[in-house]
Amino acid sequence: MYTLPKIERFNQDVLSKYHIYNSVFITLPFDSIDNTGVLLPLFTETCETGFKKQETPKEIFDFFSNKFLNNATETEKIDLMFRFIQYIERQIVLFDAIEDAAFPVVNNMEGRGSLRDIKEKSDAKEKDDDLIEFLENFNVRTVLTAHPTQFYPGPVLGIINDLTEAIRLNNLLQIKQLLAQLGKTPFIQNEKPNPYDEAVSLIWYLENVFYATSGEIVHYLQKNILHGNAIQNQLIKLGFWPGGDRDGNPFVTTEITLKVAERLRTSILKCYYVEMRSLKRKLTFSGVDTLVSDLEQKLYRSVFYSKGEIYITLDELLSQLNAIRNIIIEKHQSLYLDELDAFLVKINLFGFHFATLDIRQNSKIHNAVFKDVVNYYLNSGSKIFPENYYELSEEEKLVVLSKVKGELNPEHFEDEITRSTLESVQAIKTIQQNNGEFGANRYIISNNESALNVMETFAMIRLNNWENPTVDIIPLFESVDDLQNAHEIMEQLYTNPEYSKHLQARGNKQTIMLGFSDGTKDGGYLMANWSIYQAKIALTEISRKYGIKAIFFDGRGGPPARGGGKTHKFYASLGPKIENNEIQITVQGQTISSNFGTLDSCRYNIENLLSAGVTNQVFSKEKNELTATETEILTQLAGLGYDKYLSFKNHPKFIPYLEKMSTLKYYSKTNIGSRPSKRSKSEQLDFADLRAIPFVGSWSQLKQNVPGFFGVGTALKYFEDNNQWDKVSDLYHNSLFFRTLLENSMMSLAKSFFPLTAYMKKDPEFGEFWQIIYDEFLETKRLLLKIAGHKTLMENYPDGIASIQIRERIVMPLLTIQQYALLRINELNKENGNNEELIKVYEKIVTRSLFGNTNASRNSA
Repeated sequence: MYTLPKIERFNQDVLSKYHIYNSVFITLPFDSIDNTGVLLPLFTETCETGFKKQETPKEIFDFFSNKFLNNATETEKIDLMFRFIQYIERQIVLFDAIEDAAFPVVNNMEGRGSLRDIKEKSDAKEKDDDLIEFLENFNVRTVLTAHPTQFYPGPVLGIINDLTEAIRLNNLLQIKQLLAQLGKTPFIQNEKPNPYDEAVSLIWYLENVFYATSGEIVHYLQKNILHGNAIQNQLIKLGFWPGGDRDGNPFVTTEITLKVAERLRTSILKCYYVEMRSLKRKLTFSGVDTLVSDLEQKLYRSVFYSKGEIYITLDELLSQLNAIRNIIIEKHQSLYLDELDAFLVKINLFGFHFATLDIRQNSKIHNAVFKDVVNYYLNSGSKIFPENYYELSEEEKLVVLSKVKGELNPEHFEDEITRSTLESVQAIKTIQQNNGEFGANRYIISNNESALNVMETFAMIRLNNWENPTVDIIPLFESVDDLQNAHEIMEQLYTNPEYSKHLQARGNKQTIMLGFSDGTKDGGYLMANWSIYQAKIALTEISRKYGIKAIFFDGRGGPPARGGGKTHKFYASLGPKIENNEIQITVQGQTISSNFGTLDSCRYNIENLLSAGVTNQVFSKEKNELTATETEILTQLAGLGYDKYLSFKNHPKFIPYLEKMSTLKYYSKTNIGSRPSKRSKSEQLDFADLRAIPFVGSWSQLKQNVPGFFGVGTALKYFEDNNQWDKVSDLYHNSLFFRTLLENSMMSLAKSFFPLTAYMKKDPEFGEFWQIIYDEFLETKRLLLKIAGHKTLMENYPDGIASIQIRERIVMPLLTIQQYALLRINELNKENGNNEELIKVYEKIVTRSLFGNTNASRNSA
């Protein structure tokens, strides 16, 4: 029997099931008026027809109201809008659950990019030794962040999990019960979560998904590629930001940081305890049973009795398990050895830390903190800093900073930020004592602009009575200028004797973080991606020159505009000029739940990241290197796109458009994350303070997705107009990097829908600005189809575009309601009268509609 093509599997296992279960769902009464489910399909059809006729969202809703609502008052219309939003939010959950349930059927779990595929390619190409060497040196690190891009509260995530399982089993009775439960469960959190709440919700994924999946992957590799030998390398690493990411989040305190670290340790010990109990049922034979029972008791007490107290060390746990292993081999014919080895793999991966808690702070905060520290020493008569420190050049300051040592007491400082920043260093030391070094050993400096930013942090750590810190200091380069200067900054650090000595103690490795999100916001899609690619080449070269192994940590979001999209293809496309011994990525919001939310999707995506590393380093070392001509073309394309984006960003209507016509200001009204929506507290919107998530998300809510394509069409058109089209066409077909870049941009276009906002072209203030966006969209779409040889967007991903189209159809009524509410708010603001209460109601509609649209896109913010 032949396996059906992917699109047919999608239609059969996702689309058909959605129509069946949705028909059950819309007949369920969730309130006193049970006609919502009947009216919603009619409203969806009205929206589709209306947009084809180029009607405005207001005209569409008014037409629907006149035809189906029988002289409804404004209050009744508003009531129906809220009920529509309720239904649509839950339809999205239903579709998510169906897609998750069908994941292993739609995706070939043993196909390209899988561990089996790696093994078979290795055997066919006789690359077994190369592959083993790769596995002993390569790492994948997925870092879970609490960036607010998902709006489901905990109880809803639980229902999604149960619903996914019920759909997988085709249990219609349970599905109906869960849909009814879903209809009655609130989707909105009344209060913002604090960072600890965010941590707890993400630790669920560590316990229920990453723990099992990571262990199974490494165990498979040990058995099938390393011939049963244990991998010495920690192949899969987990990172964690909630509770440690202080950048722009005043709610992350030292107390919360320590509390999260303790929760991570308790969670991994709980996982070990559960597994130990399972092993106890099997390892019942003489000489082993008492040892197993002893371990089980110690783990139990550490999880359930302890108030921060641990009754067993990591070394004791490993030592006793290895003693059990030897007895099983010597006396019991290796019975259940495979299960024990699988357990040892997990302990090797997760230790007592589970995930490394990264500490992150902004360089601008560090500047102020360090000034406070220097002034403290100068005022106390200390000789640690020279009296003329502030008059010194940067080079002279670097010399001073490399030599300072001290014993700072955070309590000596009045400024709260200074105190908490210094306490964060003390927290790292405490976490390392309790969870091991991997509990917290990375300090990230966001918005890093100079070597001084790094050396100030280095000095601050050593001034905390920590002469030889077991901490990696990670600069995060984000803006286009900073990315272009990054290699010079790193050379300054590599040539500093004290910092060089520190790197030597850290294995001559330097982790460097590169920010896709803020890079795109700053320089546009092409320039951001090309700047990061170029920066990686320059940073690799300078690092190799000084004998340092550069490790790149990519700050990626969900959508292509923030470095998302086909991520594994991006890593597979890196050539030998870019160090690629580790793939480190941030994962957030819907990307966690959609890419790593189930055992199947997590396995699939981690295997694909491993496969990307293998493809790049073992199977095709030379293939992906760009030629000098290709580099020149990409540089030219990025420059043309940058100029177009810069003129757009500098347009006098750019900020006013986002403020008045988008949902930007409504992000701060949602209770989805602990972080504020912008960095400063000023009333006036400043572009530099604007966070990437609300920036990208606002364009997504408008269905314009500007950050994912703007400037691409203009850049390509230049080559078309100058009879050089063959150059970019050849580049597209020869370079996996460039092809992936444009394919991800196509995804941004596929998720755009300009009829929704077409009414804006008649707006006296913003009509011309809207037209600029639309013209660039049309040009980009035309030329991307031309270069790919396609008739429709994402033609080569039929299941992907089918999923997008269903999701877009589900949210079309939601978006229409959102635009209707925005239009009514503008109307009411212009009227002379007391409309404040009505305006607040419509503002609530806008905010509520944000949730469903963001969740439906899965990677829209």
